[in-house]
Amino acid sequence: MKFNTIYTLCLAAFAMTACSEDIDLGGVGTENIEFPQGGVVYVTDAQGKRNFSTVEFRDRITSELNIHTQTPRATATAVKFQYDENVLTEYNRKNNTQYKALPANLVQFANDGVVTLEAGKTLAIAEYTLTSDGSLDPTETYVLPVRASVRSGDAQLGSVDATRLIYVRDLSGIPDCTKYVPGPDGKFVPGAKLFSCMEVNNTNPLNNLSFTIKGDSYNGINRGKCLFDYFIIFSANINFNKETGRVYVLCNENVQALLDNREKYLKPLQDRGIKIILGLLGNHDGSGVSNLSDAAARDFAQECKALADAYNLDGFFFDDEWSEYSKYNLHLSYPGFVEPSVEAASRLVYEFKKAMPERIMATYIYSTTTSLYEVDGVPSGEYVDYGLHDYIKGWDLNENGNYPGMPRSNQALWSQNFSTSSDGNKFITKDNLIWLRENGYGSHMLYAMNPFEWNFNWQLETMNECAEAFYDDTLVFDNKTYQKDWK
Repeated sequence: MKFNTIYTLCLAAFAMTACSEDIDLGGVGTENIEFPQGGVVYVTDAQGKRNFSTVEFRDRITSELNIHTQTPRATATAVKFQYDENVLTEYNRKNNTQYKALPANLVQFANDGVVTLEAGKTLAIAEYTLTSDGSLDPTETYVLPVRASVRSGDAQLGSVDATRLIYVRDLSGIPDCTKYVPGPDGKFVPGAKLFSCMEVNNTNPLNNLSFTIKGDSYNGINRGKCLFDYFIIFSANINFNKETGRVYVLCNENVQALLDNREKYLKPLQDRGIKIILGLLGNHDGSGVSNLSDAAARDFAQECKALADAYNLDGFFFDDEWSEYSKYNLHLSYPGFVEPSVEAASRLVYEFKKAMPERIMATYIYSTTTSLYEVDGVPSGEYVDYGLHDYIKGWDLNENGNYPGMPRSNQALWSQNFSTSSDGNKFITKDNLIWLRENGYGSHMLYAMNPFEWNFNWQLETMNECAEAFYDDTLVFDNKTYQKDWK
């Protein structure tokens, strides 16, 4: 990836409320996650997460909480889930946050919230339904506060499982770019998520709106939906201030222009359902993703939360490149830095997720973020939402222990690069993309899409292959192109 070296400070021009991530209800292997043993039962969401659960819905959705035990028990255990606003009140008090509770009348637990883990079983499913009444602000994140308790049986809940916050957005009335495909049982399920990581130094983000799905398959269920689900602004920077000894966010003049004029360049994408993610990248000054102390990581996460609130960003993308750690060795002179390590990179991303649990955290599978570690008992596959592989590379991030707990649906293998003729999509065929879908890998990234480049026909062909392989459909290009029109 490349970037411009002229920078200006990202300024929060106006205050806006937070957006949250959407959720793909794919399964996840748990072989690389440590869970309670013995007489303890634990709770996960449908993705296998014990932390940071999120749900987006339109009109109505039924989701689930799962009761697990590692080994079958001799006696049955009944667990009750119930709405308890005190759970959120206590969280807001401890964390100095101001999340609003989802109104209790919008949630209904099946069987009054009671689910029984039968003797000899290791899994029980409790369903809950969210129903929109039109009163919620679609730009705001609400929280469903849940308390769990054992009602019968001799098992105990894990220490983190007695309470749960589920971050919810009601997007009723807002277009959805989720494409649906038939699942194993014949019911429609969300298809692959496509990321457009765009070099904004020379490309207008509005070009992402020019590509949609024709909708010939499945009775037009995907007709007119945008091809891309996520747009990554590439890229803002982590920069070091010698006077303060701290890091801060810098944006080059092109990134800043998009943020300052978000109503023109970013909001139209969000209005069509595309999420906006800001890239974070090193800048040759010795600071970066993998050398902040724990305290500095927390401070930087709070600064970026303010930035995300101001510009209505949906998340962040961490790319550990161009930092030149060994040239400056900041950890030898400044208390806010440590020697570059996977541990420090893990802490940084975790602190971002902790500060903004409703927002998307994605990492580039490269350098120190090739693998991230458990932090404060939370496996990396839970605090990182998406792992985006380097170009034409790919392996299972959960099975190989890079990101324990990350479902295949959130792993982007074999990313494709439009900025060069020597790699990227040149080696990835439609059959490769079909293999990803058939094996449950539900994310994919395209870098540097630009309709004004010499290889645009090649780009079109590749995007159409994505539509065919992932959605059994064809691409529609509306022939509208947008030049870079800012200075």
